[in-house]
Amino acid sequence: MLDLSQIQTAEIKNLDLLAKQVVEGFITGMHKSPFHGFSVEFSEHKLYNKGESTRHIDWKLFAKTEKLYTKKYEEETNLRCHIIIDNSASMHYPIKKNQAINNLNKIGFSTVAAASLIEILKRQRDAVGLSVYSNVYEYYAPEKGSERHRKMLLTHLEKLLVSETKNTTKTYQFLHEIAEKIHRRSLLFLFTDMFQPSKDKEALFEALRHLKHNKHEVVLFHTFDAQTELNFEFDNTPKKFVDVETGAEINLYAQNIQQHYTKAITNYFNDLKNKCLQYKIDYVPVDINLGFTTILTAYLISRKKFL
Repeated sequence: MLDLSQIQTAEIKNLDLLAKQVVEGFITGMHKSPFHGFSVEFSEHKLYNKGESTRHIDWKLFAKTEKLYTKKYEEETNLRCHIIIDNSASMHYPIKKNQAINNLNKIGFSTVAAASLIEILKRQRDAVGLSVYSNVYEYYAPEKGSERHRKMLLTHLEKLLVSETKNTTKTYQFLHEIAEKIHRRSLLFLFTDMFQPSKDKEALFEALRHLKHNKHEVVLFHTFDAQTELNFEFDNTPKKFVDVETGAEINLYAQNIQQHYTKAITNYFNDLKNKCLQYKIDYVPVDINLGFTTILTAYLISRKKFL
């Protein structure tokens, strides 16, 4: 197995090569993929005919009706995956000039994680698509499995890694649009910090629920810098805080509002986690200070337990 420490400090220059190295490092040791296709999906019941296999008889239904029915399943299908990335200004926090695996900001984590997931899906010959949004729906590519398509997605991800933006976003608006675009059952990965100028968190939660329509499986990688965005750990000297999306400014001593801020943001994070539990969305908190490999490896191992 590749020692990931060999590539942790190297500046990211070739996303395709990096994704292959990362996947070799912590997936091959699992012996099987953390993802699997949506085969054997239940479709309907039909009356049991004498002579058929009794393997798929629904005995619970027999107990209620005293009639024999078998479960009919749809044909096996490969996994379809769609990756969704928030590219608003807040996702480029904190500013990093040279990103490496152990030195990523929020968009850096999202980009490298997306490239690694694409590499895993390629090895399974599964289809993958990509959506990127900020204050506009910046990019959309439907789910395909060709090598040319994969290269196209990686090229766009590399642009995100080095780009700068001052764009705001209404995440809930674009999640609704994306949900309407994806009709066939898919595994959806959403990378966002869930920060936006609007205070209407219920609209945001409703957009998450919309992603679950058509029996999609949804995974939310909630990215944030816990040190500053959650714990508000700044030294107690006068500072000017600037909203990277709206440009709003405020001068204050951090410690004067730290307790109030951490209480409010913790409540919001807890509400988000609880809503994901309610909607059966897989919630993955991503504190970028913990490091890319720690977070993604833990998530992939947790998925493997359910195979």
